[in-house]
Amino acid sequence: NNNNNNNRRTMSTAKNDNDGPVVVVVEAEIDPNRHEEFLDVIEKDAIGSRLEEGCLRFDVVKVNDEEHKYMFYEVYKDKEAAAFHREQPHFKLYSDFKASGGILKSGSTKTTGVFMSK
Repeated sequence: NNNNNNNRRTMSTAKNDNDGPVVVVVEAEIDPNRHEEFLDVIEKDAIGSRLEEGCLRFDVVKVNDEEHKYMFYEVYKDKEAAAFHREQPHFKLYSDFKASGGILKSGSTKTTGVFMSK
């Protein structure tokens, strides 16, 4: 049944990097001496991000068996929403924390959503 196949395609059927939602996956290793400060900062960033109209998802997860490693899974409706996010005060809290040495090591991967759940 063709309708069932169409119903499974949710949110985006991006054909190239300029279509569809922007998905960012961040990995971060936190300075053990600043772990509680990090949790406060990232909670504020997550809560503020989720209030942005263009932010569809902002998850913070801890890596199993790695006491000070976290990943963030962020989804924005488009490039403009991702750019808007980077201008917000809650993002500045995180970027300032990172710049001050609170993040020992980090990396991010930017992707475009193709088949995503709502």
